[in-house]
Amino acid sequence: MRCIDCGFETELDQKTITCPRCGGILEISVKLPSTFSFSRLRGRGVWRYSEAIAGNYKTVVSINEGGTPLIRSKTNENVYYKFEGANPTGSFKDRGMTVAISSAVNEGYKIVVAASTGNTAASAAAYSARAGLKIYLVLPKDKVAVGKLAQSILYGATILEVEGSFDVGMKAVMKLYREMGIVYPLNSFNPWRLEGQKTIAYEITEEIGVPDAVVVPVGNAGNIYAIWKGFTELRNAGLIDKVPRMIGVQAEGASPIARAIAQNLNTPEFTENPETIATAIRIGKPVNWKKALRAIRESQGTAIYVSDSEIVDAQRDLARIEGVGAEPASVASFAGHRKALKEGILSNSDKAVLILTGHALKDPDSMVRSGSRRITTNPDYLEKIILGDLNANS
Repeated sequence: MRCIDCGFETELDQKTITCPRCGGILEISVKLPSTFSFSRLRGRGVWRYSEAIAGNYKTVVSINEGGTPLIRSKTNENVYYKFEGANPTGSFKDRGMTVAISSAVNEGYKIVVAASTGNTAASAAAYSARAGLKIYLVLPKDKVAVGKLAQSILYGATILEVEGSFDVGMKAVMKLYREMGIVYPLNSFNPWRLEGQKTIAYEITEEIGVPDAVVVPVGNAGNIYAIWKGFTELRNAGLIDKVPRMIGVQAEGASPIARAIAQNLNTPEFTENPETIATAIRIGKPVNWKKALRAIRESQGTAIYVSDSEIVDAQRDLARIEGVGAEPASVASFAGHRKALKEGILSNSDKAVLILTGHALKDPDSMVRSGSRRITTNPDYLEKIILGDLNANS
């Protein structure tokens, strides 16, 4: 384990979450065993790759997460959608949560806490329920999509709503962790969570090999680093010969990392009051920004931002052309890929995997806004309506 802030190094210790010296963000270095081989693996999902997941787990808390569909685009055979909405609670967060909650259980914790824009909350609440842990969720008041809030309520979490943005909640969670040793944090500054999320890279590699680019929505910025970490581990083990370009996509109203890349800054200019329709990535001060910048730059990738109108169009088009329903933050990758093609960052010949991080049902309000023909009619008139449409389109 190594601190990305002060360089402090320590042996692997599952009780260690932030740097003991400076309180900074830690990263976990993993060297795959020489016997690691995809052909030897058994089972499916995140724990299929248990040899690659740091830590010891006498007890594994799982709801069969991972193993999500990799859907080939019908309009471009070089484009694939990694549909993380097929996870148990409907988002990629389940991959990291199975590892984080398992770590908490194995280390004897009884209380867990997380700040969230919604998906982390739903996932943390579900896995805590399965593990029998008490969970407190810190949510920005009136800023969480109804689907995600409803999940958190259903799983029985204690919900603490705070005035302000997600970043206010995150600051409070970090303070709780540092001042109350009995509370285990589940946000992505916890490096053990990213050990689960990196399995996206392992699954992609097993199914189609190494793509030219992976396009990832960026909020708190842990996922783009985790996926890059997974590919890097495979390359270092000699199992693949390259790492794909990591393309991060942020919403225009919450885009400190994309703007830092565009301006070649080493430190982003953070956003105090981020605003975007893509609530899951409405984060102005990503806790993993250093990890994200490293992943993007070392992979020769980039980061871009897209407008809310581009996100709305992307959600509608992905559903109506490809038949895939994803929440607004998820389709930032689709909107970002479109923009990358337009600006020459990527070409149609590049094999690209777009990470769709959450299911459309997470945010029902956004689906309704897509609009559709809705006709109130007498059942006897159905034939007349259909024939009228056929004649109008002939």
